[in-house]
Amino acid sequence: QVQLVESGGGLVQAGGSLRLSCAASGITFSMSAMAWYRQAPGEQRELVAAISSGGSTHYANSVKGRFAISRDNAKNIVYLQMNSLKPEDTAVYYCNAGVRAAFPLPYWGQGTQVTVGS
Repeated sequence: QVQLVESGGGLVQAGGSLRLSCAASGITFSMSAMAWYRQAPGEQRELVAAISSGGSTHYANSVKGRFAISRDNAKNIVYLQMNSLKPEDTAVYYCNAGVRAAFPLPYWGQGTQVTVGS
């Protein structure tokens, strides 16, 4: 059974930083692509960042230069370092995982709330 457990969300002031973590189990982590999505109230879920099994990364234009995705294959964890946070980054952030060429990947975490105050 695949489990993705996110942590690290919370309330932060604009300009601050947070680091999200997603611990994965039930998948061959080293072979899986990993991604972070977010969904703000009334909005569609959007891809924020992704990292391939080989370490290649992709970012949404809105977070380039501010967010960084990384993975630790020894711990089966993917991270999202978020710097220079803006109120418009407020959303529920979801971990997404799987071995597939297209996004979204098949497995989802339960989400973690990130709230950025102005």
